[in-house]
Amino acid sequence: MVLRVAVLASGSGTILDAALVDGVPVELVLVDRPCTATEVAERHGVRGEIVERTSFGAAFDRDDYTRQVVEVLQKHEIDLVVMAGYGTILGAPMFEAFAGNIINTHPALLPSFKGWHAVDMALAAGVKITGCTVHVATAEVDDGPILAQAAVPVLPDDTVESLHERIKDVERTLYVATIHQILERGSVL
Repeated sequence: MVLRVAVLASGSGTILDAALVDGVPVELVLVDRPCTATEVAERHGVRGEIVERTSFGAAFDRDDYTRQVVEVLQKHEIDLVVMAGYGTILGAPMFEAFAGNIINTHPALLPSFKGWHAVDMALAAGVKITGCTVHVATAEVDDGPILAQAAVPVLPDDTVESLHERIKDVERTLYVATIHQILERGSVL
């Protein structure tokens, strides 16, 4: 079975670019805000769509926003959703529609340092090794089955920025390789 891939992004699109350069057949790039990832998609001739998140306060209706995202993905008959720095945590409708078919990358060796500030937490904890994890995304943030991990040493003079950059270098390679393995198998697990 050939899986149709969508990448969800919110930022610079470096993971997206690495995947496209390495031949991952991306059907759709979906973003939640104007960002460089749409330019990356355009440069590679991949369709881009925006489901813009317009509210960031208490009034944000996460489930309604998520239903809009799901609708776009289903319209394009997407099978595999690749989260690549998507800045909005999606609600239950996403995990109902694409259960077991959403993957994410995280800048730590899960189950350690879950959440948005993983690199900061690793430095604060004084660990000597951190890394990155590719996992199945579930409704519980950073909690799904682990697909792949790679270690990155923490250097004595590391800052959050320097460590995060080294993790991102490893992350791009690991994530793209894991996506290729999924596509070869025809399933996430």
